[in-house]
Amino acid sequence: MTDVMQAPGRLDYPVSPHARKGGLQAAQRRIGMLMLAPAAIAFSIIILYPFVQALGLSFFEDTLQTIEPTFIGLANFKAILTDPETWQSFGITVVYVGGATIGTVVLGLGWALILNQPFRGRRVIRALTIMPWVVPSTVSAFVWAWIFNSRFGVINGVLLELELIDVPQAWLSTPEGALAAVILTRIWRSIPLFMAFFLAGLQNVDQEQIDAARVDGAGNSAILRDHLLPHLRPVLIVVVVLGVIGGLQDFDTIFALTGGGPVRATSVLSISVYRKAFEQWDIGMASAMGVLWVATLLPPAYFYLRMLVKGR
Repeated sequence: MTDVMQAPGRLDYPVSPHARKGGLQAAQRRIGMLMLAPAAIAFSIIILYPFVQALGLSFFEDTLQTIEPTFIGLANFKAILTDPETWQSFGITVVYVGGATIGTVVLGLGWALILNQPFRGRRVIRALTIMPWVVPSTVSAFVWAWIFNSRFGVINGVLLELELIDVPQAWLSTPEGALAAVILTRIWRSIPLFMAFFLAGLQNVDQEQIDAARVDGAGNSAILRDHLLPHLRPVLIVVVVLGVIGGLQDFDTIFALTGGGPVRATSVLSISVYRKAFEQWDIGMASAMGVLWVATLLPPAYFYLRMLVKGR
């Protein structure tokens, strides 16, 4: 017989499995909150606080000519929404984001299909493909500015050599050329990310199903349409949403490549906010435009987060 020593007046009861499980879950939640705390603090300082401050300034007139900010209510938003330059910037943003996203999806999917085939050196090429995504965006913009240079750019050199043009073209000096240049630069930088998403999705395709379709006489286009694209539909939705969000946020690539010119041809919403704040020094108007700019980011961001939650 084993003697049990216990304090007077104290009764020892066995702990139920449910209580033990609840305590473990509570401990895991506390650990999770502690691990998220640094990121939450950084987000609050770097993003949330400036946004709240900008939201407050959007209701004030604050320029170099005003000694103190003056409350004017929704006047800044009214002025922005009735300004033709705002709608011009919005239209340019739609063209930029749409062109860059569509181009990146098509080229990224095509490159992923190529790299999914077995051939020698495939892993090396996959690694090299990631390089444009690793290179800082400003460096990429300077490289493409040299490529499009009217005097010694690579594009002019190739086209002159092929006799497709007679004289060098000033690509970045025309509205159409500048807009095409920033879209191409965005596509070049985004292809590696999109390719990685598509390549990961292709790894889960049933190869036996593809082989059976080929035996039945299906060509590459039929296999892509009937087998690969339905399987890649969730990946396609994710990359499109990410492409839209990234394009709406893009600033440094366009600013380093064209500065928003020529004649506002590449002045997307992010460039317009910068010009209002740091060229015209109208902080109130810039804050109001920034709030509207963030509002354009909310729908795709909400859609993306909703997909993540549903995918769990």
